[in-house]
Amino acid sequence: MRLLVVEDQQKMANFLKRGLNEVGYAVDVAESGSAAEMLSAENDYDLIILDVMLPDQNGFDTARHLRNDGFHGPILMLTALSTTKDKVSGLDAGADDYLTKPYAFDELLARVRALLRRKSATGTSNSILKYSDLELDLIHRTVKRGSHDISLTAKEFSLLEYLMRNPERPLGRVSIAEHVWDIHFDSESNVIDVYINLLRKKVDAPFPKKLIQTVVGVGYVLKDHS
Repeated sequence: MRLLVVEDQQKMANFLKRGLNEVGYAVDVAESGSAAEMLSAENDYDLIILDVMLPDQNGFDTARHLRNDGFHGPILMLTALSTTKDKVSGLDAGADDYLTKPYAFDELLARVRALLRRKSATGTSNSILKYSDLELDLIHRTVKRGSHDISLTAKEFSLLEYLMRNPERPLGRVSIAEHVWDIHFDSESNVIDVYINLLRKKVDAPFPKKLIQTVVGVGYVLKDHS
């Protein structure tokens, strides 16, 4: 899943990005409210983590603008403002949850998982992705092919998730890089090819039917030839 972190403090933004990357989320970072609005208009995000104190406008205004511009996913608001009035202001502005600084990163992850589960439960996203005999559970982060469990790393899981969200659609390296890594990833490197090969060894190699296909000159596609 792809997240947007809106945080102008570079050290904190890097900490959040690194931690979320480690558990398999693709993360973009915006350092201002206007940058967040621009990125949200250009990209599909599953969830936005939004700091209240931003250099150009406060997070309450940013949340309102995001909602007015059509963002329907969860917004988790982060702030040092801890009064009930501040929390109500954040929720009224369009936030789904409110986390007060300082917080434990494990709690932030738990809030993110809870919001994504809620999104799945309301039908705006499906928590189980299926294609051919392959099944991916987004909530429990498990993968099965037929009756066989497949163990994937966080990045392998994210790559397979993107392929399964776009079955039979050829995906270029730039698109894969932006959705599985982030907008600053060097799509000219061979990291994507390396991870595709790692994924093939687990998802395709043990089975007679091969699902991850190469599209010459484009990239890769998840396709069942049968």
